[in-house]
Amino acid sequence: MRSTSFSARQIGSGSAPSTRWGRNRDLKPSGAVNGQGQGSRHRNLPKSVRQIAVAAAFLVPGIVLILVFILGPLLFSFRISFYDWNIINTGDSTWVGLDNYARALGDPIFRRAVLNTVAYTAVTVPAQIILGLGVAVLLNQAIRGKSLFRVLYYLPVITPWVIVSLVFEFIFVGQGGLANYFLKDLLHVTQENIRWLADPILTFVPIFLLGIWKGIGWTAIIALAGLQSIPREFEEAAAVDGAGPWGRFRTITLPLMRPTLVFLTVVLTIGGFNAYISNLLITNGGDPLDKTHFILTLMYEATFTKLDFGYGAAISYLLMFFVLAMSVIQIRLLRRRVEM
Repeated sequence: MRSTSFSARQIGSGSAPSTRWGRNRDLKPSGAVNGQGQGSRHRNLPKSVRQIAVAAAFLVPGIVLILVFILGPLLFSFRISFYDWNIINTGDSTWVGLDNYARALGDPIFRRAVLNTVAYTAVTVPAQIILGLGVAVLLNQAIRGKSLFRVLYYLPVITPWVIVSLVFEFIFVGQGGLANYFLKDLLHVTQENIRWLADPILTFVPIFLLGIWKGIGWTAIIALAGLQSIPREFEEAAAVDGAGPWGRFRTITLPLMRPTLVFLTVVLTIGGFNAYISNLLITNGGDPLDKTHFILTLMYEATFTKLDFGYGAAISYLLMFFVLAMSVIQIRLLRRRVEM
C-alpha cells in the first residue's frame, strides 16, 4: 500500500493534504476535455438537425439499394422498350420508338392474354373477399380452437406456389386425376374423363380454384383485423334497437369495414394481374396454342424464350400502366367517408 505522510502544519491548520494522489485526482486528461468539447458541440446543434442526421443514417443505405437494384433496372428496362434490343452487342440495338407498344396492342396473343388475366382477376378477387370475409366473421366469434383454425386457414398462404401448382396439376390431370375420379367413378356426373388441361377453357378451372384457395387465408387475416377494430358499442346499440345478426352486419359491420375492403380489393387486384407461377406450371406457358397465356407468362416467353427484350419490356410497362389505372379507379370509386 502507498504510504502518505502529513506535516504537523497541515494537520493543525485543517487543510487538505497535498499528496501526489490528491493533486492528480483534480487533474483531467486532455482527451476528456476534447471529448467534452465535441459532446458540447453536438449538444449545441438544433434538435431537428440531430433527428435528421439520425434518420439519414438509417435511410441512406436503403435508398441506395433501392436506386441501384430497383429504380435503376426499371429505368433501364423502360429504355429497352423503345429498342429492338440486341442482347449480344447492345451497341447495335435499333431505335424503334413506340413500335413495340403498338405491336403488343395489335397482337392477338397479347389481347388474349389480357382477357385471360382480367377473367382470372374478376373471378378470384371477389371470391377471395367474400370467402375470406366469411371466415373472418366466423373466427371473430367466441369458439373453441380459434387459434388452430387461424393456423389452418393460413397454411395455404405460406405454402410455395410451385408445390401447390404441381399438386393441382396432378389433381386435374386427364387420366388418373383425383377430380375425374370423383366426378366419373364416385359421383357418376360424367361418363368420360374430362381433359382439363387440354382444353383452353377448362384449363383455367384449376388455376382459378388454386388462386382462390391460396388467397382465402390472407384475406381472412386482414378482414379479421378490420372486424376487431370496430367498437363493440355500435353492434350492442344496434342489437338494443332490435337489429338481427344480418342487419347488424349489413348496417354496422360492412360500412365500417370499407377501408379494409378497399385495401383488399386494390391489393388482390394487383396480385391477380401479376399471377404467373400457377399459369406457367399448369399450362406449360400458354398451352395449348398460346391460348392460355397470362400477361406475365407472355412477357416471360417473349423476353427469355424468344430473347425479344424490347417487346417483353413493352409488355411489362403496359401491364404497369394498366394496373396503376385500375388501382386509381378502384380507390376513387370505393373510398368514401362512413357517416354514423
